[in-house]
Parts: sequence; structure tokens; C-alpha cells
Amino acid sequence: MTMDSRDIVVTVNGIRHEATVKTRVTLADFLRHQLELTGTHLGCEHGVCGACTVLVDGRTARSCLMLAVQAHGHEIRTVEGIAPNAKELHPLQTAFQKHHGLQCGFCTPGMLTTLIEFLHDNPDPTEAEVRIAISGNLCRCTGYQGIVDAALDAAKTMRNST
Repeated sequence: MTMDSRDIVVTVNGIRHEATVKTRVTLADFLRHQLELTGTHLGCEHGVCGACTVLVDGRTARSCLMLAVQAHGHEIRTVEGIAPNAKELHPLQTAFQKHHGLQCGFCTPGMLTTLIEFLHDNPDPTEAEVRIAISGNLCRCTGYQGIVDAALDAAKTMRNST
């Protein structure tokens, strides 16, 4: 370990990782380059577009603004960890597919992680509440209606499964 690096332990998508990281490496770069979890996208790299959104201990965080060393001891969930297993999609992923909530897919990882937190906190949202929840995530392809429809459909599915 050099002066500008630290040893960290993080749990990502249920798997414990021990790594040495430079102190100025962002969580997004750590996930993408060291762990090879490239589902987390980098758009603006200023925390504005939401493409890099991940869940840290169940709460959304812009991984382009968070340093990897700040994730030490925490649980990270990326888009790769959303599905319950390799053969089954999360209800939100299924709804995105059904309602054409994605087009180029660049914003999709951030949209999904944002909506997972939102639907956890608000399992029966209105359309207006969904639009507010995703207002920090930019999509240039879909026009948002498919994403909103998918979120509402997933919320219904998730409520009916409990």
C-alpha cells in the first residue's frame, strides 16, 4: 500500500471484495475497472445525469461523485445485482422490457437503481411521484413515458407478490 492508496473491503452484489485503491479513484471507476462491473455507466461525471447511480446500503448514490475509499465497509448494489438470479429478472427489469422503458440503454442502470430505492420507500406511487423520483436521471431516447409506465407496472406487480 502506497501513501495515496488504501485497502478497502466492500460487498458488491452480495460478494465481498478486498482491494487496494488509490484514494482519488471514484466508486464508479473502481466498480468498472477493478471489479469489471461495467453496467454502471458514466455520463456527465458531475452527478447530474444519474447514469452512474448505484445503491449504497440500499440508498442511491452517484458513484461518479463518491470515492471508492468511502465505500469501505458498505454494501453496494449495481445493476448487475438487481435480478434475483441468472434466470429471472427483477419485476422492474421485466416491466422496463414490457413497456419499452429503454432504448439505447445508457440511462437504464441508473433509472433501475433509482426506482428500486423509490419503490421500496413508496410501493404505491402515483405517476407524478414516479416522475419526480426519476427527475434526477436523464434519458435522451424514451421520452420517459415508457419508464414511468414500467415503474407503475412494477410497483403493482411487487405489491401483489407480497
